[in-house]
Amino acid sequence: MAKISFGGMRETVVMRKEFPLAKAKKVMKNEVIAVIGYGVQGPAQALNMRDNGFNVIIGQRKEEKAYWNKAIKDGWKPGKSLFSIEEAVKRATVIQYLISDAGQMLAWPTVKANLKPGDALYFSHGFSIVFKKDTNVIPPKDIDVIMVAPKGSGTSVRRNFLDGSGINSSFAVFQDATGRARERCLALGIAIGSGYLFETTFQKEVLSDLTGERGVLMGALAGVMEAQYDVLRENGHSPSEAFNETVEELTQSLIRLVGENGMDWMYANCSTTAQRGALDWKGPFKKAVLPVFRKLYKSVKSGNEARITIKANSRRDYATQLGKELKEIHDSEMWQAGIKVRELRPENMNKKAAPAKKKAARKSAKKAKS
Repeated sequence: MAKISFGGMRETVVMRKEFPLAKAKKVMKNEVIAVIGYGVQGPAQALNMRDNGFNVIIGQRKEEKAYWNKAIKDGWKPGKSLFSIEEAVKRATVIQYLISDAGQMLAWPTVKANLKPGDALYFSHGFSIVFKKDTNVIPPKDIDVIMVAPKGSGTSVRRNFLDGSGINSSFAVFQDATGRARERCLALGIAIGSGYLFETTFQKEVLSDLTGERGVLMGALAGVMEAQYDVLRENGHSPSEAFNETVEELTQSLIRLVGENGMDWMYANCSTTAQRGALDWKGPFKKAVLPVFRKLYKSVKSGNEARITIKANSRRDYATQLGKELKEIHDSEMWQAGIKVRELRPENMNKKAAPAKKKAARKSAKKAKS
């Protein structure tokens, strides 16, 4: 396990070469892994582990037909590798609790009642454990409680696995009842296809994750995009021009350069005019949003964001309300412009052109025969 230093802090990072798949299989050779929930993270982690040769079963409520049928479509067999949540927990030695935070609260009495001494309870988010006063998810003392948190959506976890790159994940041990919690945790991190694993705690994962989602990764990104788009439109720029300058150039070009080698690399590969403007305006933007981020982090750390989430997600009409909020974004001019702009991407134009070309070729061949 590598020890690396950043900003005066030493961190533990585990690479695949240090904990290879063969070692993970050895650690988990007598384990049955139950993935509870076949919604977002569940399918990706379950399929990756199955492809890697681990003994995996699924626990899913049959009443949630979309998820149950998706599991069947992906090759899980009812009564053999696909069970109710209760039955899956009974059969497993590792329980990967991958349903939503609100769902974890509701299913916890069923899961807890069927845990056995020596089991490992695995999370991909520390929410339920850290905010236990609100969630009432309090594991018994005779089980391991561990976490592997991929830094991406389930779609990215699966896609990166299939292309061989893997996705970065954090890992943590909250409770070690067996003396094997850490090696189980690392083995599962490798099993799901992590590119590398970096150590954290349940609390730090939650605080950074909730801040990141509400901040740069989603909330701030959406808000900043909308603000720039609105200013461009207010000043007479067309929807297409405003969207391209706000979203398309970022997502299709610049962010890829940042991902390759960092922000300085992206700056170095832009025009001198862009460089100067970015460097001059970075400071004012940071000054403007730093108070917002401090307020956000305070709200996350106090548990306020968790309580808001639990209250909202527990409402019976949550799905309906969410649909309305997402539809409002979808129907906004900016994202309607985005639909049109994406249609004009060369790869999408080529897809549209392909059937027409085939039809023309068939017509030409038929004409030649006649």
